[in-house]
Amino acid sequence: MKTDTRGRRFGLDTLAIHAGQPPDSVSGAVMTPIVLSSTFAQDSPGAHKGFDYSRSGNPTRNALEACLAALEGAPHGFAFASGLGAETTLFHTLAPGDHVLAGDDLYGGTFRLLDKVMKPQGIQSSFVDLSNLDRVREAFQPTTKLVWLETPTNPMLKIFDIAGIAAIAHEKGAKLVVDNTFATPILQQPLELGADAVLHSTTKYINGHSDVVGGALVTRDEELAQQLRFLQNAMGAVPSPFDCYMVLRGVKTLGVRVRQSCASARVIAERLSEHPAVERVHYPGLASHGGHDLARRQMKDFGAMISVVVRGGLPKASSTLSKLLVFACAESLGGVESLAEHPAIMTHASVPAESRKTLGIDDGLIRLSVGLEDLEDLWTDLAEALA
Repeated sequence: MKTDTRGRRFGLDTLAIHAGQPPDSVSGAVMTPIVLSSTFAQDSPGAHKGFDYSRSGNPTRNALEACLAALEGAPHGFAFASGLGAETTLFHTLAPGDHVLAGDDLYGGTFRLLDKVMKPQGIQSSFVDLSNLDRVREAFQPTTKLVWLETPTNPMLKIFDIAGIAAIAHEKGAKLVVDNTFATPILQQPLELGADAVLHSTTKYINGHSDVVGGALVTRDEELAQQLRFLQNAMGAVPSPFDCYMVLRGVKTLGVRVRQSCASARVIAERLSEHPAVERVHYPGLASHGGHDLARRQMKDFGAMISVVVRGGLPKASSTLSKLLVFACAESLGGVESLAEHPAIMTHASVPAESRKTLGIDDGLIRLSVGLEDLEDLWTDLAEALA
């Protein structure tokens, strides 16, 4: 895409295809080249063309970082080798004695990182239901420097008030980071609502094809950006140029993929809510969901993730997952293919059993990631497995 000199604002679908990806200046290639070189020639010591060593910067990675930053409406983007690599780097902006206020329902890997890795390093964390803003305010400690949340949450699909929590965090002198993996920039713009940074597991919807592991951080905060740029290079959790190219290829169809998956998920959630084998359905698009009205205000659609509690506990959940033909029983989410998993045994096994029970992550809970297959094929697959 040529540089626009008229101040034109482009839509997200256009940015996903073009942002950070002008035609190659040497060949005119419209697809960003994969620059596999680990090092770059310098005309003289320190006189180079913007790149010296690929851990510190790479043209393919720069293109991906610029694209993801544009999608979230920010000037600064940073790509990492995994979502947890991005989180680990971010948490190193904190110092021993600092406190993280985190949502009570979040990805099991994030809980494990905070509780088992950062805690021994002197970073303390509290896991609180952030649905109640009064409870959020009460949970702050004098040492709270960072608020971490997902919305919708994983796997219970709670909806947290980003703008409300951001206001409290800033009043208390803390930063707010939102894991926007489930919603994607297509459905939700946390920076516009007051967040200081956004995290993505680009493994999921951003790439969308279940063939790359990656992560990203995006921010408008200049001071935080300087810290992240230093730590990204110093800690070295960066993605390969090939993986960056793969994510760039995937992100081009982000908008159409997310909208199609959302459309199918709405229908499936409604049908599951009426199925006799289903005890409860957690989906923000249902009027019965506690966060439905808030989701309508801060999201453009309700996402393509559904959590279902089946009657009969673990035996029924296990038999349902084993009978699926179109849905694959597998961890992860956000790919073109539909996936189903058992959080208590799979993605959230690192969360203590008592905490899972409190959250409602019980033995009958199944998490669905609705993909791009034919809607009726997906429904027939679920209905037959539940029967």
